[in-house]
Amino acid sequence: MEKLDTDVLIVGGGVGGSAAALAVTKLGKRAILTEETDWLGGQLTTQAVPPDEHHWVERFGCTRNYRQFRDLVRRFYKDHYPLTSVARSDPQLNPGKGSVSRLCHEPKIAVAVLDQMMAYLIASGKLQIKRYLKPVSVETHGDYISAVTFQHTWTNRIQTFTADYVLDATELGDLLPLSGAEYVSGAESQRETGEPHALEGPADPEEIQAITWCMAISHDCDRDRTIEQPDQYSKWCSYIPQLSPAWPGRMLSWTYPKPNILEPIQRVLLPEEAGNLSASLWDYRRLVCQDHYPVGAMLHEVTLVNWPQNDYLEGNIIDKIPDLIDTYLHQARQLSLSLLYWMQVEAPRPDGGVGYPGLYLRPDITGTDDGLAKIPYIRESRRIRAEFTVTENHVGTDARNGACAEEFDDSVGIGCYRIDLHPSTSGRNYIDISSLPFQIPLGAMIPVRLENLIPANKNIGTTHITNGCYRLHPVEWNIGEFAGMLAAFCLNHHLKPRQVRNQHKHLRSFQRLLRSHGVELKWPQMFSV
Repeated sequence: MEKLDTDVLIVGGGVGGSAAALAVTKLGKRAILTEETDWLGGQLTTQAVPPDEHHWVERFGCTRNYRQFRDLVRRFYKDHYPLTSVARSDPQLNPGKGSVSRLCHEPKIAVAVLDQMMAYLIASGKLQIKRYLKPVSVETHGDYISAVTFQHTWTNRIQTFTADYVLDATELGDLLPLSGAEYVSGAESQRETGEPHALEGPADPEEIQAITWCMAISHDCDRDRTIEQPDQYSKWCSYIPQLSPAWPGRMLSWTYPKPNILEPIQRVLLPEEAGNLSASLWDYRRLVCQDHYPVGAMLHEVTLVNWPQNDYLEGNIIDKIPDLIDTYLHQARQLSLSLLYWMQVEAPRPDGGVGYPGLYLRPDITGTDDGLAKIPYIRESRRIRAEFTVTENHVGTDARNGACAEEFDDSVGIGCYRIDLHPSTSGRNYIDISSLPFQIPLGAMIPVRLENLIPANKNIGTTHITNGCYRLHPVEWNIGEFAGMLAAFCLNHHLKPRQVRNQHKHLRSFQRLLRSHGVELKWPQMFSV
């Protein structure tokens, strides 16, 4: 069994884990970053979802390192793709022209950029990246994690790492149960949190947002590319979600509830079928747009299917036995493949016909054999029991009567997104409500007991409700970057994280460090209290 020691062990190579690795090593500390797959980047890459961002991201509202990542994505396209002169000269190039983001791009480009950002850190010996490793056990001494043991996902070889600080950047907060950390999952009750949109009855650990097994597709109008009928197609083609308020008919349909009002809306597949851009699902997360290329340079466009029709509602994969998790993951894959097959052979077209047989999967986009993402899109994680928990009453527009979000003296970053909760595995339909530009409080990053565990993903001290706005790409990056800087700061100054928060001079010193490295702690004056 291999054993290695480092200053900071970062478990999980997603958006938060990658940002944490950059932060730790740039402050002079050694780090080991582990990842279960071959790609770093999480939501951006292995889950294949381009960044969901707020409207001001081109000007402010993210960290300097996240902005560098975005700039490098654009630079990659301009350096290596045969763009038109108009696209090449656009400082705010949106490679896919997707409507959900100002930077819809291919997952593999994010992989290349993250590798580029880490190249020197690896060459200098400050950073080691260990791929295909899954955490299987955690050793603790009192209130400290002393070691984390991993199993290689395809050789089964065991490796153990020791570190002064351990960052949990996994997609589901995997280290929390392994370490015995106090945590919560699912939905809290109104009695517990006082949130207007929390459950009126008791808390429900099964109230978890749907996962989605995303897929990248193109459309070839000259060929029939129909796949074999998926094994579970008969199940999914007639499936009606059992949700409250009710879903408007079958899931495999162009009609679904508009998230913020839960009234039925209808969409079409292709842009040329739509009277306006918002009516086309194709435009929503388009990754490759032919408008940016000379005629013939890009054969087919690519879109990322992360739609209401392939949200998997039938099972929660948190704290379940492995066989049941495998069953749910298989069903989620089958749902996405069934959606593709339905679109190929049964989907009604505006011209009165049925089916789009030219749709086909793009394995080259997702880095897989089949064109589905490497792992499912995870919207909700286990969450630490924290020194401070952010609730809807701190950030919800209606809950605060339209005033600004709560101002936190211990702010370590900022973010903004709607409170966007997809339908849940226990039967609640969308919760999609307005939130205010918010801060990330240090107290939400500190476990109530463990001293050297720092969350670095969606596992911070939020509620089920506020997870809906703290879970998006730039906020996860900010959380990971801050977590890495906190670990390095504590090592450099011989402090514990809760000392940094609870002793004024240390808090101010740490906040000065954050600002000096391009971490914004407050929104501009236009958003001030």
